[in-house]
Amino acid sequence: MNAIRPEKTESTETETVDTNLAAVTEVEAGIRDFVRNDIAYLRRPAATGAEPALDPSAEATVTNVNSLIQRVAGTSLAEIENLISELESLRDLLHAEGQRVQREISGYAQLSQAAMKSTRMISDNVAQWKRAADGLRNS
Repeated sequence: MNAIRPEKTESTETETVDTNLAAVTEVEAGIRDFVRNDIAYLRRPAATGAEPALDPSAEATVTNVNSLIQRVAGTSLAEIENLISELESLRDLLHAEGQRVQREISGYAQLSQAAMKSTRMISDNVAQWKRAADGLRNS
C-alpha cells in the first residue's frame, strides 16, 4: 500500500489549479483580442473621405444587428413598461383597499363602543329596577 504525503497532494493540486487558471486567462485574452480586431472596423466613424467605406455586406450586417437589438430592446422595454403599469395599478388597488379596511375597522370600533355604552345603560337600568323591586318587596 502506497502512502501519499498530504503536502505533495496539496502542492500538486495548487499547481494544477494555477495551470488551468493560466490557460483559461490566455484563452480569454485571445478571444478578447479576436473580437476587438474582428469588430474594430464597425466602431470606426462613417467614411469621411480619408477612410474607406464599409462594404455593402458589412453595412447590411451592421444594419441587421442594429435592427435586431432594437427589436429585442423594444420588446423588453414594452414588457417592462407593462409590468410597471401593472405594479402601479396594484399599488393603487392596495392603497384603496387599505383605506377601506381602515374605514371598516373605524366603523367596527365605533359600533363596539356604542354597544358597550348600550350594555352599560341596560345593566344600570336593570340594577335600578332590581333595587326598586327589592324595596317594594321589603315594604
